[in-house]
Amino acid sequence: MIRKITAVMMTACCTLCLSSCGKGKDSKPVPPPPAECSDPNAVTFDDENFSFVTVINDDKKSAKGELSVTEIEGNKMLKFTDDLTVPLDGKVQKLSVNAAQLLCPEDLPKVRSIEFDMYADAVAENYMNQDGKKVKAPGTISAGGGTVTAKKNAGGKGTWYDFAEFEGGEYNCERSGAVHARFKFLLADSGLCWDENMEDANFLIMRWGCENDSNLYVDNIIFYDKDNNSIPLNLSE
Repeated sequence: MIRKITAVMMTACCTLCLSSCGKGKDSKPVPPPPAECSDPNAVTFDDENFSFVTVINDDKKSAKGELSVTEIEGNKMLKFTDDLTVPLDGKVQKLSVNAAQLLCPEDLPKVRSIEFDMYADAVAENYMNQDGKKVKAPGTISAGGGTVTAKKNAGGKGTWYDFAEFEGGEYNCERSGAVHARFKFLLADSGLCWDENMEDANFLIMRWGCENDSNLYVDNIIFYDKDNNSIPLNLSE
């Protein structure tokens, strides 16, 4: 099923986060439900296809692991299961999403922003909360990303463009709520965007500053044009 994030759902989700992930001593904090999405042009992983996503291991700090599709409260999403072989200190979880496999070539130049939801879940009780107690929680989710653009640099290759960083998450729940991200091509008018000839047009999602051993989840990827209209997907095989 394909869904779209709405302001009402996000507000409700935030409210639930505050109430269910509090510091109650008599009950175990309950993670908030996954974010809903109804946009017909959203990548929701309901078809369990994630062939357009790869794990990036380009240095010794890059997390290693496997990709799969998992279901949480009836909502399917992409899961990166961290194998925990890379030390937590300085580790970065990196996923590359190939937009050229998701959109028609003629639509790649139209992309001006990319939105998606990110989650993390803890697999150990190593996060120190504000009360000085170790709990099974992922801590703050700090992330960002970037992409190679069509604009050529001095070396004749595509110029790298960094998207703005974002942050969020729940401290006392085993799984975080949805951290909504929006990557923007702010300098598209100068050529720092994609074009129809980029068969390898992809964007990198990076999570750093991990405060506990945890896995990463991504859902509800939507591409928008300059008028903030979602761009149709091209998923035919």
